[in-house]
Amino acid sequence: MNNSDTILSIARKTVETESKAIGNLAHLLNEDFALAVNHILNSKGRVIITGIGKSAIIATKIVATLNSTGTPAVFMHAGDAIHGDLGTIQDEDVVICISKSGNTPEIKMLVPLIKRGKNILIGMTGNTESFLAQQAKYILNTYVEKEACPNNLAPTTSTTAQLVMGDALAISLLELKGFSSKDFAKYHPGGSLGKRLYLTVGDIVQTNMKPQVDIETDVRTVIVEISEKMLGVSAVIDNGKLVGVVTDGDIRRMLNKYENINGLKAKDIMTHGPKTIETKKLAITALELMQENEISQLLAVDNGDYKGVVHLHNLINEGIL
Repeated sequence: MNNSDTILSIARKTVETESKAIGNLAHLLNEDFALAVNHILNSKGRVIITGIGKSAIIATKIVATLNSTGTPAVFMHAGDAIHGDLGTIQDEDVVICISKSGNTPEIKMLVPLIKRGKNILIGMTGNTESFLAQQAKYILNTYVEKEACPNNLAPTTSTTAQLVMGDALAISLLELKGFSSKDFAKYHPGGSLGKRLYLTVGDIVQTNMKPQVDIETDVRTVIVEISEKMLGVSAVIDNGKLVGVVTDGDIRRMLNKYENINGLKAKDIMTHGPKTIETKKLAITALELMQENEISQLLAVDNGDYKGVVHLHNLINEGIL
């Protein structure tokens, strides 16, 4: 077996070991999980998630997922908690403590302090006989048969199980709350993901120039208008209403068809029935229409009134594509 084969064999074994553990995790879900979800759902406080070592790292990811899906959450490092950060926990908060063994010294010291404050404690652990499991009101069982590490030491499979359990928790809460794409956009205003959920055609159009000509405008002026507005297109207007469009393609076809363009008007070369979109539509919808019709621009029109142009380059620049 060569070096590449050895590497791939190790990698596949790791993935298979972890996937098997995750598959088994579904069978470990029980009434405690449902009760824990309902308690968080009905709580007026936040979710405080704590842990130490690799479990603390997983805790920060779960916190981020909960916050982004509408459940307020805060990370509190178990080591820091017993040295002054215990004040992070407020009266109505629910506390989730993550620990593979459930028996680490920090956990044994922290748990009684949490319970002294009368907060509901949820234990996420792979050892249902542990100190944490015995003290917690609800147990989220993340038992794994073995780590992917050949020495069965480095937290690998166990932390993956914790991560997946956290996702199961977050998605359960999300669906029970009826958390929608609009809600998601509120928590993700930045980046391409957020823009796909809230950026509208109107937001883009208002920053673009607005190329337009009359049906009687001579073609040389049409060409200048398209060139100056730099969107590769110009709307054609008659009595204030959109009646057509002249694109770069129309100009090329005209030049191929006519040796003499003198006397030609916009109405002679325009494309009738241009593809349009309302300004209230999402930019991602504009992209889908462009892809469907194999075009690079759409005219924004509200109730027959021409508002401007949205170009494929706008969507690329906004990170939509």
